Amino acid sequence: MMKLNDLQKIRGIILFFMAALVVSGATAFPIETELNLLCSLFKIDSETVKTMPDIFGFLYSTKESITEMNQQAPQLAYGYDWLAFAHLVIAALFIGPFIDPVRNKWVIYWGIIACIGILPLAHICGIIRQIPIYWRFIDCSFGVFGVIPLLLCLKYIGRLEKGSH
Repeated sequence: MMKLNDLQKIRGIILFFMAALVVSGATAFPIETELNLLCSLFKIDSETVKTMPDIFGFLYSTKESITEMNQQAPQLAYGYDWLAFAHLVIAALFIGPFIDPVRNKWVIYWGIIACIGILPLAHICGIIRQIPIYWRFIDCSFGVFGVIPLLLCLKYIGRLEKGSH
Protein backbone atom coordinates (compact mmCIF):
# COMPACT_ATOMS: atom_id res chain seq x y z
CA MET A 1 0.00 0.00 0.00
CA MET A 2 1.37 3.40 -0.99
CA LYS A 3 1.72 5.95 1.78
CA LEU A 4 0.86 9.55 0.89
CA ASN A 5 3.61 12.07 1.43
CA ASP A 6 2.93 15.44 3.07
CA LEU A 7 2.74 17.32 -0.24
CA GLN A 8 0.10 14.90 -1.54
CA LYS A 9 -1.87 15.24 1.70
CA ILE A 10 -1.73 19.05 1.49
CA ARG A 11 -2.88 19.02 -2.13
CA GLY A 12 -5.72 16.62 -1.36
CA ILE A 13 -6.93 18.74 1.54
CA ILE A 14 -6.69 21.93 -0.51
CA LEU A 15 -8.62 20.35 -3.40
CA PHE A 16 -11.33 19.27 -0.94
CA PHE A 17 -11.42 22.77 0.58
CA MET A 18 -11.59 24.42 -2.85
CA ALA A 19 -14.36 22.06 -3.98
CA ALA A 20 -16.34 22.83 -0.81
CA LEU A 21 -16.00 26.57 -1.50
CA VAL A 22 -17.08 26.15 -5.13
CA VAL A 23 -20.11 24.02 -4.20
CA SER A 24 -21.04 26.37 -1.37
CA GLY A 25 -20.76 29.36 -3.66
CA ALA A 26 -22.55 27.77 -6.59
CA THR A 27 -25.57 27.08 -4.39
CA ALA A 28 -26.09 30.83 -3.94
CA PHE A 29 -27.03 31.30 -7.61
CA PRO A 30 -30.25 29.21 -7.65
CA ILE A 31 -31.35 30.04 -4.08
CA GLU A 32 -35.07 30.31 -4.88
CA THR A 33 -35.09 27.00 -6.76
CA GLU A 34 -33.20 25.31 -3.93
CA LEU A 35 -35.57 26.62 -1.26
CA ASN A 36 -38.58 25.54 -3.32
CA LEU A 37 -37.04 22.08 -3.70
CA LEU A 38 -36.22 21.84 0.00
CA CYS A 39 -39.73 22.86 1.03
CA SER A 40 -41.19 20.40 -1.48
CA LEU A 41 -38.91 17.62 -0.25
CA PHE A 42 -39.91 18.17 3.40
CA LYS A 43 -43.53 18.91 2.43
CA ILE A 44 -43.38 22.36 4.01
CA ASP A 45 -46.22 24.69 3.06
CA SER A 46 -48.31 27.37 4.76
CA GLU A 47 -50.37 24.75 6.60
CA THR A 48 -47.86 22.04 7.51
CA VAL A 49 -45.29 24.56 8.73
CA LYS A 50 -47.55 25.38 11.71
CA THR A 51 -46.98 21.91 13.17
CA MET A 52 -43.28 21.60 12.34
CA PRO A 53 -40.16 22.53 14.32
CA ASP A 54 -39.00 26.17 14.11
CA ILE A 55 -36.22 25.45 11.62
CA PHE A 56 -38.81 24.44 9.02
CA GLY A 57 -40.73 27.65 9.71
CA PHE A 58 -37.54 29.61 9.13
CA LEU A 59 -36.92 27.76 5.84
CA TYR A 60 -40.48 28.37 4.68
CA SER A 61 -40.38 32.04 5.66
CA THR A 62 -37.06 32.45 3.85
CA LYS A 63 -38.44 30.72 0.74
CA GLU A 64 -41.48 32.99 0.73
CA SER A 65 -39.32 36.09 1.23
CA ILE A 66 -36.89 35.14 -1.55
CA THR A 67 -39.78 34.40 -3.92
CA GLU A 68 -41.42 37.76 -3.13
CA MET A 69 -38.10 39.59 -3.44
CA ASN A 70 -37.42 38.01 -6.84
CA GLN A 71 -40.88 39.08 -8.01
CA GLN A 72 -40.81 42.60 -6.56
CA ALA A 73 -37.12 43.54 -6.71
CA PRO A 74 -35.09 40.94 -8.65
CA GLN A 75 -32.05 43.23 -8.60
CA LEU A 76 -31.60 42.42 -4.91
CA ALA A 77 -30.72 38.85 -5.87
CA TYR A 78 -27.59 40.31 -7.44
CA GLY A 79 -26.15 40.22 -3.91
CA TYR A 80 -26.40 36.42 -4.02
CA ASP A 81 -24.55 36.45 -7.33
CA TRP A 82 -21.72 38.41 -5.71
CA LEU A 83 -21.75 36.03 -2.74
CA ALA A 84 -21.35 33.10 -5.13
CA PHE A 85 -18.60 34.90 -7.05
CA ALA A 86 -16.74 35.64 -3.82
CA HIS A 87 -16.71 31.94 -2.96
CA LEU A 88 -15.31 31.12 -6.40
CA VAL A 89 -12.61 33.78 -6.09
CA ILE A 90 -11.66 32.59 -2.61
CA ALA A 91 -11.40 29.03 -3.94
CA ALA A 92 -9.07 30.26 -6.70
CA LEU A 93 -6.85 31.88 -4.07
CA PHE A 94 -5.94 28.40 -2.82
CA ILE A 95 -4.28 27.53 -6.13
CA GLY A 96 -1.14 29.19 -4.73
CA PRO A 97 -0.69 26.84 -1.77
CA PHE A 98 -1.75 23.90 -3.94
CA ILE A 99 1.23 24.61 -6.21
CA ASP A 100 3.73 25.70 -3.55
CA PRO A 101 2.41 25.24 -0.01
CA VAL A 102 5.51 26.49 1.78
CA ARG A 103 5.83 29.73 -0.15
CA ASN A 104 2.07 30.37 -0.04
CA LYS A 105 1.25 29.26 3.48
CA TRP A 106 0.07 32.81 4.17
CA VAL A 107 -3.07 31.85 2.21
CA ILE A 108 -3.71 29.05 4.69
CA TYR A 109 -3.33 31.53 7.57
CA TRP A 110 -5.67 33.92 5.77
CA GLY A 111 -8.20 31.08 5.38
CA ILE A 112 -7.98 30.29 9.09
CA ILE A 113 -8.60 33.94 9.96
CA ALA A 114 -11.59 33.99 7.57
CA CYS A 115 -13.01 30.82 9.18
CA ILE A 116 -12.64 32.33 12.65
CA GLY A 117 -14.22 35.55 11.39
CA ILE A 118 -17.41 33.67 10.51
CA LEU A 119 -18.19 33.25 14.22
CA PRO A 120 -18.61 36.91 15.23
CA LEU A 121 -20.11 37.83 11.85
CA ALA A 122 -22.80 35.17 12.10
CA HIS A 123 -23.75 36.23 15.61
CA ILE A 124 -23.56 40.01 15.19
CA CYS A 125 -25.23 40.18 11.78
CA GLY A 126 -27.51 37.30 12.69
CA ILE A 127 -28.95 39.30 15.56
CA ILE A 128 -29.32 42.40 13.39
CA ARG A 129 -31.01 40.39 10.58
CA GLN A 130 -33.16 38.41 13.07
CA ILE A 131 -31.66 35.06 12.10
CA PRO A 132 -32.64 32.35 14.62
CA ILE A 133 -29.85 31.19 16.92
CA TYR A 134 -29.93 27.61 15.59
CA TRP A 135 -29.36 28.92 12.05
CA ARG A 136 -26.47 31.07 13.25
CA PHE A 137 -24.89 27.93 14.68
CA ILE A 138 -25.32 26.21 11.31
CA ASP A 139 -23.55 29.16 9.68
CA CYS A 140 -20.80 29.01 12.32
CA SER A 141 -20.26 25.34 11.51
CA PHE A 142 -18.78 26.42 8.15
CA GLY A 143 -16.02 28.23 10.03
CA VAL A 144 -15.51 25.47 12.56
CA PHE A 145 -15.38 22.69 9.98
CA GLY A 146 -13.46 24.85 7.52
CA VAL A 147 -10.64 25.56 9.96
CA ILE A 148 -9.93 21.86 10.57
CA PRO A 149 -8.51 21.02 7.11
CA LEU A 150 -6.57 24.29 7.07
CA LEU A 151 -4.94 23.49 10.41
CA LEU A 152 -4.04 20.06 9.03
CA CYS A 153 -2.44 21.79 6.04
CA LEU A 154 -0.35 23.94 8.37
CA LYS A 155 0.81 20.82 10.19
CA TYR A 156 1.90 19.17 6.93
CA ILE A 157 3.46 22.39 5.64
CA GLY A 158 5.51 22.59 8.84
CA ARG A 159 6.77 19.06 8.23
CA LEU A 160 7.63 19.98 4.64
CA GLU A 161 9.58 23.00 5.86
CA LYS A 162 11.55 20.91 8.36
CA GLY A 163 12.33 18.36 5.69
CA SER A 164 13.65 21.00 3.30
CA HIS A 165 16.17 22.49 5.76
